[in-house]
Amino acid sequence: MYTPAQLFMIYSGLFFAAVLFSLLINSLFMRFARTLGSREHNTELVRWSATHKPAFGGIAFFIVFLGAFSVNGALFPSTDPLWRPALLGLIGATSLGFLLGLADDAYNTRPVLKFMAQVGCAALLIASGNGIRFFSAPWANALLTVIWVVGIMNSINMLDNMDAITTVVSIFILANGLLVHLMLGPMEGVQVVLLVCTIAALAGFLFYNWNPSRMFMGDTGSQFLGVFLAFVGISCFWNAPAPRTGAMEHWRQAVMTLLVFLLPIVDTTTVTINRIARGRSPFVGGRDHTTHHLSYLGLSDAQVALAFGALGALSLFLNFAVLRFVGVWRNLHTAIFVLYAVVIFLLLYLPTRRRRPATPDHAR
Repeated sequence: MYTPAQLFMIYSGLFFAAVLFSLLINSLFMRFARTLGSREHNTELVRWSATHKPAFGGIAFFIVFLGAFSVNGALFPSTDPLWRPALLGLIGATSLGFLLGLADDAYNTRPVLKFMAQVGCAALLIASGNGIRFFSAPWANALLTVIWVVGIMNSINMLDNMDAITTVVSIFILANGLLVHLMLGPMEGVQVVLLVCTIAALAGFLFYNWNPSRMFMGDTGSQFLGVFLAFVGISCFWNAPAPRTGAMEHWRQAVMTLLVFLLPIVDTTTVTINRIARGRSPFVGGRDHTTHHLSYLGLSDAQVALAFGALGALSLFLNFAVLRFVGVWRNLHTAIFVLYAVVIFLLLYLPTRRRRPATPDHAR
């Protein structure tokens, strides 16, 4: 329908328009809702910063996300009709995630209700044909999809523990998904529009979320992002065929998914291991994340965000290299990338085994 040059101009214009819109929406929220979503009055809530800040960045994410569907209908009217079950399922799952986060920001939802809603998000994706297709048995695929969606929603929520971290990590995960479409196609369709617009929304939010931040995304943002990132992982990596042969290579699918989502997976795994070892629940907040321990080593909050951004950029480069140069996946590729994942895990895990300061300067 469009030439490559026309597509470049369309997506570039869409990106910058969405960034400006995100900046405008967040600016309006900053002016008129200074305390919306601020839950620091809850003594059970542990934050890295004790400063009262509004936590409504996720509202702007969702507004831009929904707007992207309308924009897609105007730009690509012949592709991806809105009534298609896969799109309806995606809208339903992300909406449920958004409402779950909104309720959690307002009322501190009970863990069991939160878990049930997350399972509901996975069920909507499965029912609409957006589930993982990895095994031959449908029940195994459904179980893996539930574990994946619930796991990523909680990982992104847990990673939102320091200024800009989740924002930066999410931008690079979405950029990896966009890279898959750029190199393998198709470039015309709602998924590309959603990726471009959501990256733009995050970029606009980053202006307010960079250290020292003036705004948090809150659970509203992290739960919505968790669902959408899980969907991107399914559509662009779990279910992605080999670039040249079109075959389903299970080790490629699993390893590339691990590579792209490595940072939230490592942080959640590290926190879970350490808290269980200390006899604590993994779901109770604390200043014991990989990001916090990098700060205890002497990095500023901004430097920690830059370090995670650098690792995200490295994953983007490795994803490009695989798409461009690895035609047939071999055991050697699996070994190399699993070793890389282990190295990153150890680099982020080992500092958490050091004795941290009793009252760190950063924990205001």
